[in-house]
Amino acid sequence: MSTRFNYDRLVELYAQYEMTPSASEVQGMLTGLIATGSDAKSNDLITLMSDFAYDEGALPTELKNLLQQQAEEIEHSLGDEDLGYRLLLPEDSAPISERLSALAGWVNAFLVGYGVNQENMTNLSGDLKEAIEDMVELAKVEFTDDGDEEEERAYVEIVEYLRISAMMCYAELGRNEHPANKPPQILH
Repeated sequence: MSTRFNYDRLVELYAQYEMTPSASEVQGMLTGLIATGSDAKSNDLITLMSDFAYDEGALPTELKNLLQQQAEEIEHSLGDEDLGYRLLLPEDSAPISERLSALAGWVNAFLVGYGVNQENMTNLSGDLKEAIEDMVELAKVEFTDDGDEEEERAYVEIVEYLRISAMMCYAELGRNEHPANKPPQILH
């Protein structure tokens, strides 16, 4: 993703609006929705995000615009031939515990977004089915903070695997049109 949506800046902006999820969780949810076919420019997507991320009622216009811009950038980067999609996580200089927490939030939120548009996995390719199953297992893991080099290496590998998996999901499901008669599900 471009630096326009950097982690620290979004944390500040979301805190101003008292949003419940973290910046990583918001990006994970948007990514899960878009990677499975939600249109980034759709009002339905913003309604879903309002239900997911904002407990204060209707989204303020500024926050709605920010989420819309972020969704459009995610959609663009997921389909980027240069593989430009990046998970929105704290910088590598942040403590590993903070990065692991954000990573766990991203995975869980991605799976929520994925689940809104995908009811089962029977029609998925073997690779995508395996990636989603891996994400489900990752969501169950209790990360430890040993702070060693091996943990850093594993973190980097997991982030890259999730990045590629999200792009694979978009390539397989995100570009497909949903039936016009199927209304979007609203989270409560």
